[in-house]
Amino acid sequence: MAKEIGYNAAEHIAPGADPYLRPAFTLRNRLRRLNWNICWTLLYRTSPRPLHAWRAFLLRCFGAKLGPHCHFYPKSKVWAPWNLVCADHVAAGDGVEIYNPVTIHLDSHVILSQESYLCGATHDYNDPAFPLIAYPMRLGAYAWVCARASVAPGVNLGEGAVLGLGSVATRDLEPWSVNVGVPAVKIKDRVRPDAGA
Repeated sequence: MAKEIGYNAAEHIAPGADPYLRPAFTLRNRLRRLNWNICWTLLYRTSPRPLHAWRAFLLRCFGAKLGPHCHFYPKSKVWAPWNLVCADHVAAGDGVEIYNPVTIHLDSHVILSQESYLCGATHDYNDPAFPLIAYPMRLGAYAWVCARASVAPGVNLGEGAVLGLGSVATRDLEPWSVNVGVPAVKIKDRVRPDAGA
């Protein structure tokens, strides 16, 4: 089943003489990101670690939809806050990078550990114009992306799925599964919190 493309630069940017040199996004989008990057550099990144509410406020000022008690650490990076939707109790550790040219949903209690990477876009390498293409993504409630793990464009993590240390998810992960390796494969099931009830 083909992944849903949320953005194709070829449909939004006028063709140029050299497709490798033209921008992948509109001037408006680039100016918006410039403003966010200035804010990130001056106010977000420099804030003390315990000021999660301050960083959540800054993300919301740029259009992020965040539930209560989200903990984004000062060295975490969100490429486009207006394309970020989080439920309650989402955590993003230092060095986390969320590259989201289109919407990425993080459900309740999602944890992104240090230096993990959510990659929401790639390029169509079979098209001579090499356009950027971006995919919507969702990480289910209680999913955990461990330190230095990466999630490839358009890949979704089921509820409670774990992506192990340094692993790379190149396809959707089953709910309540533990996955490791490059590419990540399921090695066992994860116990559900309500399993003993």
